[in-house]
Amino acid sequence: MDLSKPSAENVEYIVEQLKKKLKVLNFDAIKPSHFSEAWYDELKDIYDMVMKRETFSPSEIQAIVEELGSLRKR
Repeated sequence: MDLSKPSAENVEYIVEQLKKKLKVLNFDAIKPSHFSEAWYDELKDIYDMVMKRETFSPSEIQAIVEELGSLRKR
């Protein structure tokens, strides 16, 4: 998958992969439809950082989820 260009499909893929990697328990809290392509670069940066790591502390997961929350459509 080419994640270099913003698209609805890429946003969906990134969000789904983040949910899996971070083991988000409340899957309805984070949906691809919550994110605009306008914030794609920021979303991709978070994705890249998360995918490089094997584990996360609870406080790191909380910070990442909060950052994703700041990127949600208003």
